[in-house]
Order: sequence, then C-alpha cells, then structure tokens
Amino acid sequence: MRIVAGDVTDAESVAEHAKGHDAAICAVYDANVEPEIFYAGTSRALVEGLDQAGVGRLVVVGLASILETASGALLMDTPDYPQAYRTFYLGHAAGTAVLRESTTALDWLVLSPAGDFDHTNVDAGSYRVAPADAGSRISYATLATAILDEIDNPTHHRTHIGIETA
Repeated sequence: MRIVAGDVTDAESVAEHAKGHDAAICAVYDANVEPEIFYAGTSRALVEGLDQAGVGRLVVVGLASILETASGALLMDTPDYPQAYRTFYLGHAAGTAVLRESTTALDWLVLSPAGDFDHTNVDAGSYRVAPADAGSRISYATLATAILDEIDNPTHHRTHIGIETA
C-alpha cells in the first residue's frame, strides 16, 4: 500500500492521485470549513478530477440524516430527530446535489447507514438496502463490506441509498 497526501477539494490533486485506479471511495470531513462549502466543493473536485483521471466509479460515505424515510420525509425532518448538527446534514446534502447534477460519465453512489452505527464493532456478515430509520443499526465492518461490494460489483448507480444489518 502506498499512502499519498493530496487535496480532495482540488480537482488537479484528485486527478493526479486517482490516475490508474478504477474506483475511489470518499469519506472526508474538515471541521475548519463550512460544511456546505466543503462537501459541495469536494464533490465538484471529485467529479472533475476523477473524470480527468479516467476513474469510472465513486462511492461516497453519506449520512442517514438526508435519506428518505419509509414515509418519504428526510430523516432530519422527522419529529424528535436531533437538530444540533443540521448544518452538517445540509452540507452533505449539498455535496450529494452536486453529484446528482453532474453530467460526466462518473458512476457514483452515496452509501449511508440507514440509521446509526452499532458501536460493538461486530460484523453482521449481511446487510440490506433500507429507508432511513433512526432505530436502524449497522456495524462499521458491515458498512465497509457494503462499500467494497459496491466497488467490486456495482448494483446501485447515481443514487443515495441506506443500508442496515440484515
């Protein structure tokens, strides 16, 4: 494995480091930048940079907060859902909107836990696509498996899905 330093908000940096790869995974955060600016800028740089590098697949780790529930409401807009991080939720939504509006051939997927993490770090071994549900849980290991499965055998394209333990 080779570790390199780059700037995920800069298309040229993304292109330089992504060249020769088939896919990219994005799981980023910068507490020093307004979330909407950071996530929208990151998505723009990824779309442009990965296109320049000829990378065809992007999987972004997203948030359940901006997924639709079974009723069609966004999880962040449901009664009693915590609002302390709403600016962060909206930042992720801005990044996803950039992906949705992109016109390149990049095959992207935003993949989120359908609810929250099971912090016991137990790999459940299986998962399923699910609408947003604050009570849903998935382990970090199972989420990682789902991400890699979507890289190796893409089944969802240019959309945002939630997953939970099956």
